[in-house]
This record gives sequence, C-alpha cells and structure tokens, in this order.
Amino acid sequence: MGFFGKTKKLNGLLAFGLTADGVCTSRITRVHGAKPLVEQAGFVPLKQPVTAEALDKIARDVHAAQYHCATLLGGRDYQMLAVESPNVQADELKAAVRWRLKDMLDFRVDDATIDVLDIPPDPNANGRSQSMFAVAARNSVIEARMRLFTDAKIAMEVIDIPEMAQRNISAMLEPEGRGLGMLSFNDDGGLLTVTFRAELYLSRRIDVTLAQVMESDPDRRNQIFDKITLELQRSLDHFDRQFHFVTVSRLVLAPLASSSLHDYLSSNLYMPVDALDLNSVLDLSKVPELQDPSRQQRQFLVLGAALRLEETVL
Repeated sequence: MGFFGKTKKLNGLLAFGLTADGVCTSRITRVHGAKPLVEQAGFVPLKQPVTAEALDKIARDVHAAQYHCATLLGGRDYQMLAVESPNVQADELKAAVRWRLKDMLDFRVDDATIDVLDIPPDPNANGRSQSMFAVAARNSVIEARMRLFTDAKIAMEVIDIPEMAQRNISAMLEPEGRGLGMLSFNDDGGLLTVTFRAELYLSRRIDVTLAQVMESDPDRRNQIFDKITLELQRSLDHFDRQFHFVTVSRLVLAPLASSSLHDYLSSNLYMPVDALDLNSVLDLSKVPELQDPSRQQRQFLVLGAALRLEETVL
C-alpha cells in the first residue's frame, strides 16, 4: 500500500488520526452545490500506545465497517522531500526516486516505504515537471500502523499524510488564479503549505509546537512568534524564486484557541493573514461542538483527510 492509495466504495471516507493523547475520527459527505457536510467528528482520549481493543471499540461506535477508512500519519512518522524528477518510464519512477533518496534519509532506504507526488510545472511553459515530492516512511512504522488497524478489524484502504490533508482544505480557499499559503500547528510542530490550482507546491515544517504557540508569558511568546515569522518569510521568499508563476495571495492560519499569533503575523508579515473558521468551508450543523476553535484545531487535519476525493476504480 502506498501513501496515496485509491478508495473503491461510494459511501464516504472515515478518517482516523492518532494523536499524542487519543484518537480523532471524522467523516464528511460531499454535497453538490453546497459546502461539504461534516457527518461526524469525534475525539476519544487514550494513553499511548493505542491498543487494538480500544481502536476496535471506537470503530464500532462510528460504524467504521460501513465506510472507506483512512489513517493519517503523524508528522514524525515519515520524511517528505522535494527531489528532481527522474527522466524514466512511469513503471521505473519509484525505483529511480528510491535511488535518489539513499543519501537523504535518516534511515536506510532499503527499510523505507516510498511514494511520490508530482509538483506541476508552469502551465504556460509546456514542459514536464522538474520536481516532485518523495514521501518515505520506515517499513516498521507502516507495518505497525496496518497491524493495529487489522487487529482492530478495520479495513484500512488509505494511508495519508498531513500535507495532503491540509492541501484538501487549502484548495477550497484558493482565489482564482492565485496560490494560497496555509499554516497549522499541533503537537508535532508547525506545517506550512502552499497550494495552487488544488495542487501542493510547498511543504515546510516549522519547529514550533502548539504548546509553544499558546505560551502565556508575553516575552517568550513574542520570541516564538518572531521565529515563526522569520521562517515564514524565508520559506515564502524561496518559494517565490522557485515558482515565479505562482502568486501567493495570502496566508491562512488554521484554527487556534487564541488570536495572538494571527494578530502578530498580521502586523509583521508582508502579505494579508486570515484566521480560518471552518464554518467558511464546511457545514458543521451536525457537529455543533466544532464551533469551538480549540475543537477545530484538534480536528483540523483529520477533517482534511476526510475531504479526500474518492476515485472510482473500474
């Protein structure tokens, strides 16, 4: 199984996210001409490691057997690297990328599960893509995750990553013909993405956790916010040089329980910064508890994973 496997059923995707303190689940229905409807969004606090017995109970509570199921890896479960696209046939692509990664990973490439994601070129250049994302995870990580879900009697069809989950939400906010930056935080740190025409063009990890963003001491908080601002400026300037054909119109900050970071970035970043309320892109009428920004923060990535579009397999 790769990271971007295809789903085959027609009755929706149920996403599972394992966090440091529990399990998040979410299921979303696409509605023609309206915002996607969040059918379910829950969190069960559990000590780590999560057991198959505990996951089986959650699965029965959310009727997992009726739906496609996806699991969302944590930010420390894999590495994502931008590499030059090998000039090889499609059936040789992963092998060529594996060879290129052999000196780039912090573990043996022979011990890796690898998948690739194309970075589209300038649409006006009529050229082939010059770069792509390579996603690599230790085989042991993938095997342990799959074994956990198998033991919990959950038929797992998709392994997804936070960058793609965040992409799914960012794509719904893009202005016509412009790119969009999005920044989120959780216990794994910060994640900056840039999307354009619903494609992922940039992924950067920022070494600042959610707990640090929520720092109560004003001096320490401002030091942390300075670090975030500098990382954003460097990343976005580099992106502008590399992808000159994409104009990033604004930065959207994923839900947080406090407005402090939004206020700081709005005053110190050179582009407009918006704070995201998921009501603007999702119908939350069935899950009123998601009106709470802290709940939106916790569920943000698993909701993005549940937005994954299904592909019909003939």
